[in-house]
Amino acid sequence: MVFTPTLTGYVARGFLLATLLVMAALIGLVALFDFIELLRRAATRPDVGYAVPLEIAAMRLPFVALQILPFAILLGGIIAFWRLTRSSELIVARAAGISAWGFLTGPLVVAVLLGMLGTFGISPISSALLARAERLDMTFLRTGGGLSSLAGGRLWLRQADRALEPQGVAIISGRPVAMRDGTDPLPRGPRFELQEVTIWRLSADDRPLARLEAPRARLIDGAWVMEEAVSFGADRMAGPPARVSLPTELTPDRIQDSFASPETLDFWALPRFIAVLEEAGFSAVRHRIQFQSLLALPVLALGMALLAAGFSMRQTRRGGVAQMIGGGVAAGFALFVLDRVSNEMGEAGSLPVLLAAWAPALAGLLLALALLLHLEDG
Repeated sequence: MVFTPTLTGYVARGFLLATLLVMAALIGLVALFDFIELLRRAATRPDVGYAVPLEIAAMRLPFVALQILPFAILLGGIIAFWRLTRSSELIVARAAGISAWGFLTGPLVVAVLLGMLGTFGISPISSALLARAERLDMTFLRTGGGLSSLAGGRLWLRQADRALEPQGVAIISGRPVAMRDGTDPLPRGPRFELQEVTIWRLSADDRPLARLEAPRARLIDGAWVMEEAVSFGADRMAGPPARVSLPTELTPDRIQDSFASPETLDFWALPRFIAVLEEAGFSAVRHRIQFQSLLALPVLALGMALLAAGFSMRQTRRGGVAQMIGGGVAAGFALFVLDRVSNEMGEAGSLPVLLAAWAPALAGLLLALALLLHLEDG
């Protein structure tokens, strides 16, 4: 394989420019429709002006960019490679003895770097802004949302409880204290409180060990603090009211995040949050799939770049250019459908997490490699 740095850099610059232009166009289009939808919802709220929908739409832009990045690479690559083929530049390069693998090195490196930028750079920004956008949406545009609408207004939590048994667990039920401003009753911050609290303390095999009932429980410095708590032993005999402190690894932010979408969590914080979530008894399948999908993003970007090359480097004198480009777009859409289906099956437990997250990226990469090998060496 002949490697020419000048030609590789030239093709890589064209690929990067086309990808960025397509990405900007797609982000603008999606943001416009999102803003229009937010305006429609805000029209029923006389106290909400244009500023809130505009702020929500603006804070969703990094999330939109992360979602459309693979398709921007695919479409930008198709445009860039088709222009080079139409101008016969790639034909001349091949006539000079340079194979497709030689001048594709630059674009493939660019695609992988864009995928890594999305995973390690855009993702943390996207999660922080998306979380704020969802809180604004919940506060100003939604009705009857929030965690207070679950289970008749009661919140159910599960956590480790090693005080009575090394592998014990505690089931906590209570009503979150609503904030005075009418926002979601689980605010992010150092304070969290439940009313009408009942705590079941169980063994590892779900055998009842004790029960606590208290009018109020506050989450303070890594412990549930209850005043005038009544304790019931295994014999159901009630003890005198007393102050009880139950250690916990839960925090207000972790409780809120456990009910929020995984996209609102920072990529770098996901592994630790998954461990705490599972130890507290919550399901972390969606968060695991989100973490593995972000890890697979560079591979997916590489596959999209290879697909773009395979579907757009056909010589124009052979005809069928429109069909080839349409096939590339259809392949990208098929990978999107496969990604949605595999994620849903993974969340339902029908597929292992790794398979659900990595299947679309690996399928796109293998399909692209097969197509290029057929066109170049077959």
